[in-house]
Parts: sequence; structure tokens; C-alpha cells
Amino acid sequence: MDFKTATDILGVPAARLAEEFGLEPQTIRQMRMAPEARGYRTPPANWQAVVLRLARERGAELHALAETLERVMR
Repeated sequence: MDFKTATDILGVPAARLAEEFGLEPQTIRQMRMAPEARGYRTPPANWQAVVLRLARERGAELHALAETLERVMR
């Protein structure tokens, strides 16, 4: 899986990803471009670990939301 696909699925804004990587949002947007595109930047070597952590956090947030909605709907 590449950086763009993983971050598309994650659904986190570029600004949040930039914060996590210590980069500017524009740099994240460039990393999400097709590799042959002018202006493309290679994602950091550790991107998978960061996206994995964010996915687990996001999963926990969504799980908590689902539980809250289930309680409200009862």
C-alpha cells in the first residue's frame, strides 16, 4: 500500500498529518501526488508506523462514537 492510498483510507486532513510528521501541509499534499507528478515528494521512511498509530487512534474514536450512538438510540 502506498502513502496516498493509506492516508485516503485513514481520512485525516493534511494539516493533521503534517503535524504528526513535523512538516508543512503542502509537503504532505506533495507526498500524496502520483510519483511521476511534478512536485512529488517521497514520504518519510517511517510513514507506515505513523499511519498505523493514527489508524488505531481513529479506530478507537470511531468505536467510541458507535457505542455512544447505540446508547442514545436505545
